Amino acid sequence: MFTRFINITNALQALGKVYTNSEMVRKILRCLPRIWMPKVTAIEEAKGLKTLPLEDLLGSLMTHELSIIKKDDEEEMDRKKKKIVALKSSANEEIDKDSDQEMALITRRFKKFLASKKKFGGK
Repeated sequence: MFTRFINITNALQALGKVYTNSEMVRKILRCLPRIWMPKVTAIEEAKGLKTLPLEDLLGSLMTHELSIIKKDDEEEMDRKKKKIVALKSSANEEIDKDSDQEMALITRRFKKFLASKKKFGGK
């Protein structure tokens, strides 16, 4: 984005339209997406936009972009770990299902046993 911006401003300068450093900084900050608004606000309040060099702005934005990418990568790794945990728990659910089926079978047999004892006069 920065390269395209510089190319446009250089072409405009060749045509006679010159922008000050402050105007260029403001234009770059205005074109950033909404997700960058907290960073834009921090830059506006922490640094004077009239004295902020374009290169410093570029460095600050690149640093912020790297931190966003790093955070996204960490979130993706967490999601992958959660998927692994989900697979492990599903294996435990299969064991639980088998145990439930065995318990149901034992219960049915015990009920049949009790019913047969009642038929023959047992308590």
